[in-house]
Amino acid sequence: MKKLETNDWIILNNIIYKIYTTENFDEMRGTLFEELKMIIDFDSADFYLASQEKGHILCDPVTYNCDVDLSEMYEDIDYSRGIVASGKMLIYRETDIISDEARVKSEYYQKVYKPNNWHFALQMVIARHKKFLGAITFYRTIGKENFHYDDIFILDMLKDHLAYRLDQHARNNEIVGGKITVKEASKKYELTKRESEILKALMDGKTNDDICNELVITPNTLKKHILNIYRKLDVNNRVQLFKMVRERG
Repeated sequence: MKKLETNDWIILNNIIYKIYTTENFDEMRGTLFEELKMIIDFDSADFYLASQEKGHILCDPVTYNCDVDLSEMYEDIDYSRGIVASGKMLIYRETDIISDEARVKSEYYQKVYKPNNWHFALQMVIARHKKFLGAITFYRTIGKENFHYDDIFILDMLKDHLAYRLDQHARNNEIVGGKITVKEASKKYELTKRESEILKALMDGKTNDDICNELVITPNTLKKHILNIYRKLDVNNRVQLFKMVRERG
């Protein structure tokens, strides 16, 4: 495990602060590369988001010193696509999932890595609530040594903060494009059957007393279910809930 120096902690804290406070989302992603360059050695990088329509498709890249056209052109032959779309938060070196000998013989290496003069790569797959949100890949040029587990440790310190920011960005885009249904919210945020029933009742405009009488539960039990719904949907009150979920559906 890497022993971070005082200056490293200062840089990490500054990165976390900017993840949350940089209003422009693309600017935040570009700033992330500039800041990380001070504590992780990489020559190029790209930061893709998951498509809102097709979650396993990568889109809207922000890049650092690389040709985005090549990566997008050959995305369908990328041997890491299954991992990227798994819905799990992962940080790994490519050599941890495929041998270096096999990598250099792959079509993706020949058509994407070689033209960019890359050899080693370190990837962070960003996910929250089992939903794939985006992927960041760092590259080192041919002739350099592989990324270290120390580099993974640094990214591990940032993963939850990035997942939260990407999740909020995706939610905001969803809300702009239209609210989600009760059914969609129940599935996406893994609500229990009782929580789904209560969410539907809330969307139908029923009072707490009505819900308690209908479901034969106490006010305290209802309060606990509502707080669980707020926690899972990451909202703080009914106003935010009504902005996120449709009244019908």
